[in-house]
Amino acid sequence: MTSIRPMTPTDLLKFNPCNLDHLTETYNIGFYLDYFTRWPSLCKVIEGENGQIEAYILGKVEASPYPAPVEPYDPGLKIYQKKWPNYLPWHAHITCLTVAPAARRLGHATKLSEALEQMGDEQNAWFVDLFVRVENEAAIKLYKRMGYSVYRRITDYYNDNSDAFDMRKPLQRDKQRKTVRANGENIKVDPSEVW
Repeated sequence: MTSIRPMTPTDLLKFNPCNLDHLTETYNIGFYLDYFTRWPSLCKVIEGENGQIEAYILGKVEASPYPAPVEPYDPGLKIYQKKWPNYLPWHAHITCLTVAPAARRLGHATKLSEALEQMGDEQNAWFVDLFVRVENEAAIKLYKRMGYSVYRRITDYYNDNSDAFDMRKPLQRDKQRKTVRANGENIKVDPSEVW
């Protein structure tokens, strides 16, 4: 039986099977340690019976580094869409979610995402978002089945100049689903517009 538990620095020595996929971003050790320090409750692993890490997620909660231009924040206000289209309210973000190839199709990605979504709800976040390569069709289908939709396309986002979809799922705070939109695949932004 597998179990979800907090990710720790010693897991960095054991998580390589998860990072073998060419679509998975691997970061430097300092990056992971920053997440463990700042958002420890949003970093989790699924460990198999044999002690191997089968999947992990790194997440955070954040907002744009400046206050909402109009208080209180309301994502449905037209002024936000016109004057500040890239303002990000308090939200949860999935920085990395990866499953070892041998452990795919076991529901690990869904379990880890749901754990992060629950934490987002507990912290009164508006939505959860993530970036995924546009060519990663399997992940995009999975996220759509889990209730995510494409909010926008970020051109040349990755180091190899591949585009990313910014996908979002509204949380309990966004009862009217104002933080998501239809046809986000057609909304293109430059990486400099996304912080």
